[in-house]
Amino acid sequence: MKTYGIGIIGTGAIAGIHAAAIKAIKNAELVAVCSRSPDRAMDAEAKFGVKAYSDVQSFLSHPDLDVVCICTASGRHLEPAMLAAKAGKHVIVEKPIEVTLARTDQLIGACEKYGVKLSVIFQNRFSSDYQKLKKAVDRGIFGRLLMSNAYVNWFRNEEYYSKSDWKGTIEVDGGGAFINQGIHTIDLLLDLMGEVSSLFGQVKTAYHQIEGEDLGVAIVNFKNGALGNITSATALYPGLPERIEIFGTEGSAILEAGKITHWEIKGSETKLEESRDFSASGAADPMAITGILHQMQWAEFIDSLENGGNYSVDGPTSRKSLELIRGIYLSSKRQSIVNFPFQE
Repeated sequence: MKTYGIGIIGTGAIAGIHAAAIKAIKNAELVAVCSRSPDRAMDAEAKFGVKAYSDVQSFLSHPDLDVVCICTASGRHLEPAMLAAKAGKHVIVEKPIEVTLARTDQLIGACEKYGVKLSVIFQNRFSSDYQKLKKAVDRGIFGRLLMSNAYVNWFRNEEYYSKSDWKGTIEVDGGGAFINQGIHTIDLLLDLMGEVSSLFGQVKTAYHQIEGEDLGVAIVNFKNGALGNITSATALYPGLPERIEIFGTEGSAILEAGKITHWEIKGSETKLEESRDFSASGAADPMAITGILHQMQWAEFIDSLENGGNYSVDGPTSRKSLELIRGIYLSSKRQSIVNFPFQE
């Protein structure tokens, strides 16, 4: 069994979660890290106990480097990911894949051109309760799907934005509450409900001094005929756990903070089981999450490299949630319904 050497570009808080996840996988090893700042690179070298670089090309030449994990700010994923792909390294990117569809398509195209695998971190797909819900939807347990609601009614204090040079900006964060906080839940919603045919969205900045939105809603028409409602915010004190509601002709279910809290099927006895894993909600604290689900996604990706199997979130799959969010922004700007697919 090969041990895969992994390097991380970007040394912020999320890099620590990835480093811990990698350490827990028997055939993976963190071998190098990279930061644009020489001082941050030096700090990261001491923190992670591996070679650190402030030059990407030197980092990509590190011996036994097989996979590059991109943990830079959202709108700075493309350039290092393209360099990694050109160097023949497989790429795994923190969500969102990028902040515009054009940059996303460039990133996906580069990985395809150079024949490397690309995955994007949507770790909430790996919770046992979500997978139970997904299997039930796929098997038609709830009947024909009628409606779904996704709520990410979170709160972030002023310090969350004021201490960052990119969060809440249009250029580097891509927006606000939808693209940064809501995208995980939107990814799950699309995985359950399928393709979108149209939507009407409204976003506004109601509380924070930021460029992006801290409040937003959208009404979605799915191709399967179901309706959907999505809300996302970082202005709603004190911040409530994220929640997905699924309603079909034969029953309904609610997933809250990764745990099934409601499950009702016509003619069946309701019995909720305790979750086998747990990753706390980031409703009020972005670092409240644990790394267990990241570890699961990393293990799946490494297994796909070792054995050639499939993995859950490739580039085109991750693009879908970004496309929906970009559609919400476009709809709000135009004050009109946006039909899918669309041109930005």
